[in-house]
Amino acid sequence: MTTVNGTSSPKRTPATGTAANDAPGLDADADVVVIGAGPVGLLLADELRLGGADVLVLERLAEPTTESRASTLHARTMELLDSRDLLTRFGVLPQDPRGHFGGIPLDLTVPGPYPGQWKAPQTVTEKLLASLAADLGVRVLRGHDVHAVEPGADHVALLARTPDGTDTRIRARYAVACDGQDSALRGLLGADFPGRPAERELLRADVAGLDIPDRRFERLDRGLAIAARRGDGVTRVMVHEFGTQPSPGRATDFATVADVWKRVTGEEIGHGTPLWSGSFDDSVRQLTRYRHGRVLFAGDAAHRQLPVGGQALNLGLQDAFNLGWKLASAVRAEAAGPGTFADALLDTYHAERHPAGQQVLTSITAQALLLLGGPEVGPVRAVFEELIALAPARRHLAGAVSGLDTRYDLGGGHRLTGALLPHVPLHTSERAGEDTGTGGGAAPSRTVTHSAALLRDGRGLLLDLTGDDAHGERLARAVAPWLPRVRHVRARTAGPGAVRLDDVGAVLVRPDGHVAWATGPDATPARALAGARRALRRWFGPPAR
Repeated sequence: MTTVNGTSSPKRTPATGTAANDAPGLDADADVVVIGAGPVGLLLADELRLGGADVLVLERLAEPTTESRASTLHARTMELLDSRDLLTRFGVLPQDPRGHFGGIPLDLTVPGPYPGQWKAPQTVTEKLLASLAADLGVRVLRGHDVHAVEPGADHVALLARTPDGTDTRIRARYAVACDGQDSALRGLLGADFPGRPAERELLRADVAGLDIPDRRFERLDRGLAIAARRGDGVTRVMVHEFGTQPSPGRATDFATVADVWKRVTGEEIGHGTPLWSGSFDDSVRQLTRYRHGRVLFAGDAAHRQLPVGGQALNLGLQDAFNLGWKLASAVRAEAAGPGTFADALLDTYHAERHPAGQQVLTSITAQALLLLGGPEVGPVRAVFEELIALAPARRHLAGAVSGLDTRYDLGGGHRLTGALLPHVPLHTSERAGEDTGTGGGAAPSRTVTHSAALLRDGRGLLLDLTGDDAHGERLARAVAPWLPRVRHVRARTAGPGAVRLDDVGAVLVRPDGHVAWATGPDATPARALAGARRALRRWFGPPAR
């Protein structure tokens, strides 16, 4: 067994919890090994570390990639990043209220603070998430290529080729594959990955030194052409020639992109300096199971799709956000002793994210046909253009593309259960000791904040909006056995958007921002307390003694 040395201690304190490798009987190099240091793997590692797990990331590449494949962040992902205070690391991002559905313009203005789409090169996103990982104490080993996996009853063992050509054996409680659409771990496990093979492909390149007109999904006689010049002078070109078939296994060089571009547009771009070139096809595949015992899959390792409109990256980041807090909780639960809570909680990852992925893949399949289909799809595009002009249809598509309409089937009778907690301003009132379960008594401190800011420490949130001090004290006592896993905050809505929580008395919010339980303002205290306790036990485990 090769022991992996740690790095410096984190500068940001993770949520309280006992590391699994402190438990007797398991000699482990980490609680969780994440395979892949792309945006999905790094965000997952950050979430795991924030939840108290010891994390090791293995990356095949010796250096971070310079290929900025994905650059679009949608509204739900922006809210996700805001709920961990990560947007401050990005600074000011370019924003465009317009998106598209299969190349048809679509207004993405939806309720919330981040309507439209926001632009951040993937290289920037990876760099910022890696910086946070370093702050939190995540260990990242580059040049480590995993080539064998041995799942066990209480652990996973991985064999990885190191930069010097030797093998190292790494042992962990869990492993998560975030290693892309050609996932090595998926192949090693022989995981069922059904779907439809590619029928069309989109060639892409980032090129310096070009002076060509910008094109937004221009359909010409011979194909589709897209060109967008960035602020740094680099032009991203994308082109598809109608009727052509993909070439599986063939690397797409810039000369090929330039030849197809000329045939479709009549323009010469071969004199430009290529920074990156490649192709993406419209194959659609999805794992039958996102969880294989102690091995889980996220991002493109779990689903393969045409990265149209940035939805592939955003889908993967939302996988990571759903899984991170759950896996960290499972690690803590196992460290505390045997039980069924860890398994039950981890099973909800597949139950929630597989249907969400399926919905996105269905949408992307339709968009691929509209985008890359030849003249034969003209009538279908005309119908979609008419429908998108209708407000209900536009709102439906915008909600789906942005990710804000994602809702999990969690049961319960309240309209918010399973949905995202609306992003609204709040006046909070937290008494000294309330957050630690030691009782109230000191004068409350008041501040103006918003709902996403209350999730920044990665814990659950029991938000009391009743304004009833006696009921608030009862809720505080009810949540006390789950502290510090869940934070209790009393608040009242304020300012624009407050109406979105008018029918809420109290709400339990998971660390990923989805509502686990909610009750109306007129619910009896006994009913509210019973519902809150059931939800707390379901999502945050048995109460502490």
